[in-house]
Amino acid sequence: MDVGVFLPIGNNGWLISTTSPQYMPTFALNRDVTLAAEKYGFEFALSMIKLRGFGGPSEYWDHNLESFTLMAGLGSITSRIKLFASVAVLTIPPAVLARMAVTIDAIAPGRFGVNIVSGWQKAEYEQMGTWPGEVHFSRRYDYCGEYVQVMKDLWATGVSNLKGDFFQMTDCRVSPRPPQGIEIISAGQSNRGMRFASEYADYNFISAGGINDIAQVRPHTERLLAANATAGRECRAMLLMMIIADETDEAAMAKWDHYVEGTDLEALAWRDSQAAADVKAEAHSTVGRMVRSDRVPTNMLRLIGSYETVARHLDELSEIPGLRGVMLTFDDYILGMEQFGTRIQPLMTSRAHVS
Repeated sequence: MDVGVFLPIGNNGWLISTTSPQYMPTFALNRDVTLAAEKYGFEFALSMIKLRGFGGPSEYWDHNLESFTLMAGLGSITSRIKLFASVAVLTIPPAVLARMAVTIDAIAPGRFGVNIVSGWQKAEYEQMGTWPGEVHFSRRYDYCGEYVQVMKDLWATGVSNLKGDFFQMTDCRVSPRPPQGIEIISAGQSNRGMRFASEYADYNFISAGGINDIAQVRPHTERLLAANATAGRECRAMLLMMIIADETDEAAMAKWDHYVEGTDLEALAWRDSQAAADVKAEAHSTVGRMVRSDRVPTNMLRLIGSYETVARHLDELSEIPGLRGVMLTFDDYILGMEQFGTRIQPLMTSRAHVS
């Protein structure tokens, strides 16, 4: 099972709480986390793109670095780990993005990939005047399909002449081209999003919820496998999740309970008001899951417990058909990376080749 880290490019990571570790996103923090990931044998690191936060007392995600710039810097100081940057497709033309990706691939040869963000929070784009209107909710994956096709044409042949509904390319050129290709990641949770992933992406992030609830994962991998069968190609599933660990199950759960006490309800309300704008969102979709989520600091799957408990659950995840790997978040990134590398991973049979 591959393991990656979802870098803390936004303040306070993935806990919408005033009692969780509070920190600003800095290059130094992301550098230290990425170097730790490389040291402990992680296969990849990925940074998101967020252009407007949720506010509230925790100022959740009000402070963010930029993804491509960050990963270019990290590419220059790493030697093995794969690095994925995220693009908000409504903000950068695909031909420009293709050239940016080639540049970072030159910094980190064969180790760079692109995460496609279709755009669900319209306030991110309205503030810059790039929001296409509510129609984007229903056609965003059609838009992403053309976007990725332009990039793939440019990377493969150096030329794009795609004539689509959204992009009109006329002898568009990019050179040099990436010698080994550039992988694509997406995070479609809806059936339409998974269809896009199966047609265009190499990996797709899936989500589940609850605490130590491994059974929630399998239905989502099965939906992606079904989409792959229809598309006639393979897109591999990656699970987004959080680890909160300590010496005992009770100590780890006490951390979580403390974070729940500080849940930033104001920030959650802002997030949910944005999600509710997509009135036709599928229940499986990212925004559908947000609207239905509990009032807790994160709605992703949490593995909470002792080092032994977390290792056992990770091994259980590795046995789910169609699940290629996991992308980890932590309550405390510096401590969490050390705990995973020195206390959890050595207990995992699925990571014996690394440990």
